[in-house]
Order: sequence, then C-alpha cells, then structure tokens
Amino acid sequence: MSDSAHAADDSAKPASTAQPAGPGQEPIRRHLADPAATEAFGAALAPAMEAGLVVWLSGDLGAGKTTLTRGLLRALGHTGNVKSPTYTLLEPYTVSRIPLYHFDFYRFTHADEFLEAGLDEYFTGTGACLVEWADKARPHVPLPDIELRLHVVAHGGGIDGRDIECLALTERGRACLSRTTI
Repeated sequence: MSDSAHAADDSAKPASTAQPAGPGQEPIRRHLADPAATEAFGAALAPAMEAGLVVWLSGDLGAGKTTLTRGLLRALGHTGNVKSPTYTLLEPYTVSRIPLYHFDFYRFTHADEFLEAGLDEYFTGTGACLVEWADKARPHVPLPDIELRLHVVAHGGGIDGRDIECLALTERGRACLSRTTI
C-alpha cells in the first residue's frame, strides 16, 4: 500500500472507539499556525504528563505528530534529536521525572507485530506512551487516555497550519488536560 493510501486509511476511520470522559466533555480545538505553534502546544502538555498516561497522536503523514512530540520533549528537558520512530517503532526518552516512549506503528502490516516486537511491556504504567498510527496495532495497543487529532489546513494550494482536536477519553486524561494551559 502506498504512503498516500496509508494516510487515507488513518483519516478515514476513527482512531478510537472511546468516548470523551464525563458528561458533556467537549474536545479542545485549536489552530496551530506553524511548526512553532505545534511545538508550543506539545510544550503546554508537558507539565501534565505522568507515568501510565497513553496518548494517541493521529493524523495524516506530515500532520505534525512528531513536531508536537518534539515540543513536549523539549519542555521536559530533552536537548537531543527528536525523530519519528517510523523505522525503529520506538524512541525511548528518559527526561525529567518520567520515561517517555514514542511509538510509530505506520509500517505494521498486521496488528500482531505489536506483540511480536514485545512492545506491550512498555504500557505497564512506568512511563508515558505517545502512539502514532495506533489503529495498526489494534486490538493490542491500549486505548488512549487522550487522543490528539491533527489535520493539515490547506487554502489556495498552500498549507495554512494545522488544526488540532484534543479529546480526554478517560478520567485520567481529563485530569491531565485540566493541568495544562492549552
């Protein structure tokens, strides 16, 4: 399947079946004008990150998932390179007060690859997990506490930033978001 077909697959189906936490819980929506704004959004999430938190990052290729992760990691004190784990499946970071695990399941051809690679052991609650292309590892990957949906905004043939929709899907996710300035 081509990269563009993968991108269409990710945006065509819902990333999770969980519902926002609490009655009437509305998603947080923001426009991120450029990569700096996307990094700033990630940085705003950093103070609320905690061990055991599962965050799904969804969106087409180039939507800004790794850029958002870079901002979050920089705010937690990481000074090294932040790259997409598309080929490595996992980039672990020991930053600040918690380990952070950045996953990318884009290259999976079957959900069982998640178990075969032993990735389930990272979801034991000792670190925070950021997951790109989570649908490719379902039903094995844990459902998210928070889902961040990024969409490229294009006008007149050019890119005009990204829109982000932030959903708290568990009480833990809602508590996390309540501690942010997003």
